[in-house]
Amino acid sequence: MSQTTAELFRDDAYARRCDVVVVDVVEHGVVLDQTVFYPKAGGQPGDTGQLLIHEREPLDVVDTLWEDERLVHRLAEGTLPPAVGDRAEALLDWPRRHRLMRMHSALHLLCKAVDAAVTGGQIGADRSRLDFAITGEVPGRDEVSATLCRWVAEDLPISHRWVDAAALDEQPDLVRTMSVKPPRTGGRVRLVAIEGVDLQACGGTHVARTGEIGSLAVVKIESKGKLNRRFTIALTDDEPVS
Repeated sequence: MSQTTAELFRDDAYARRCDVVVVDVVEHGVVLDQTVFYPKAGGQPGDTGQLLIHEREPLDVVDTLWEDERLVHRLAEGTLPPAVGDRAEALLDWPRRHRLMRMHSALHLLCKAVDAAVTGGQIGADRSRLDFAITGEVPGRDEVSATLCRWVAEDLPISHRWVDAAALDEQPDLVRTMSVKPPRTGGRVRLVAIEGVDLQACGGTHVARTGEIGSLAVVKIESKGKLNRRFTIALTDDEPVS
């Protein structure tokens, strides 16, 4: 059975809950008619949370991901799944998602602070990284950290807009990560802009302003081959997530 899930998070990253209908039950999970849960993609982990169904204990969603071109909410092992047609409330683990949003926006700043092609990356709730192909001098941790903190302090607006997918063919520089292709949703591509700093194609979730990222720093720079340098950043103003 093929079913398209309405992806509410694309236009509203701050939506924490939504009413849903179970449209299919698959191995280890369910497909919903709509969702606020982001599925694992582009280096950003899938969301976690709960499905709340009347007269049942909350069902834990332990991951969200794409399987066979469908957005699947994975349930905890051993969970008795709901039935097709059941109505529920999808409730995000918001503290975790918000940290991922802060990190994702911070990585967009990082890929502007380091003037080199991005060859890979990973977003985490505690630490995140980007890999760069750097042919010249490698900037230092303090230098890059200072640039990031300046942009955070300026509290720059972060916004998104949709454009025709053909725009990527005309402006390939809108794709900043060589190893990741941005999603094309209904023939459109989503652009994320950090005012005065960065514009790139991205399907992930972001905070609304750079000030919301909070304190952060480059905590490590590693060599990962002849040209590749890995920059790891961490949020430094609250407790790490285990």
